[in-house]
Amino acid sequence: MKSHFFAYISKIRWLQRWGLKRNTVNENVMEHSWEVSVIAHALGLIRNRFYQGNLDVNAIVVAALYHDCSEVITGDMPSPIKYHSAEITQAYKTIERKAEHELLNLLPAQLKEDYRPSMIEQELPPEHKQIIKAADTIAAYVKCKMEVAAGNYEFSTAEKEIEAKLKAYDLPEVEYFLQTFTASYELTLDELFRS
Repeated sequence: MKSHFFAYISKIRWLQRWGLKRNTVNENVMEHSWEVSVIAHALGLIRNRFYQGNLDVNAIVVAALYHDCSEVITGDMPSPIKYHSAEITQAYKTIERKAEHELLNLLPAQLKEDYRPSMIEQELPPEHKQIIKAADTIAAYVKCKMEVAAGNYEFSTAEKEIEAKLKAYDLPEVEYFLQTFTASYELTLDELFRS
């Protein structure tokens, strides 16, 4: 049996994020998924190392890699639209869940149960979802900061709103990440080498 699974999800490279905003640097969903995965990896390790966590960090990273794959079917819905009303949010979440199952069903039967724990968001452990959502939000925050630093004030309101959202999470691993790592994103390559 042939499967279109990987050919299908590889198309996320063509989905551009932040579609309603003028971008200095375009970002596709594949790039975003990688960034969310590495940040989620760090958050999980930080929780385990410093805050008495006992997370399966590898499972979190794999789920983060797949966290937006359903967008190959749904497209990337801009946040102002996605969260415009409770009805739109609920409808979109329903479509996302169906898309996750459609993708899972593209796999050979013998592999479906191996991929299911990483691809079906509703079946992720709550702590894993929390870490991935926080990593997703940090990635958005970093994107906004980079755009504003490049003189693109289209992202200034989003930066403030996302920063407030991160504080509202009240997660020590998020605060640790922000305090330890995010200031460096604003440095040039030359500045990074010098420091």
